Amino acid sequence: MIQSMNEVNIADLTPSALVVLDHLAADGPKAPREISRQYEVPLRTVTFALKKLMKLRLLRKVPNLMDMRRPLYHIDNGRVEELQNFIETVRIQSGIHLRAI
Repeated sequence: MIQSMNEVNIADLTPSALVVLDHLAADGPKAPREISRQYEVPLRTVTFALKKLMKLRLLRKVPNLMDMRRPLYHIDNGRVEELQNFIETVRIQSGIHLRAI
């Protein structure tokens, strides 16, 4: 099992988590349903990916002042930069092309 110095487990960065992270980095904060609809990914896949990314502290969940029932997810740029090499390694191993990170 490959781990970085920050104890990030490679299994925690699934291909779907990398895709969700990439879309949030490129398009800004979004609610889970919005991500699901816009990128045609099942909502349960998005929700699972968001949980993984939150566990790794790559995202922040903030209240949506327009609709408090739908929180928004922002990437944590500092944390993403901190783990950039690790994310790149996982991306190459999973064969996913990312546009933003």
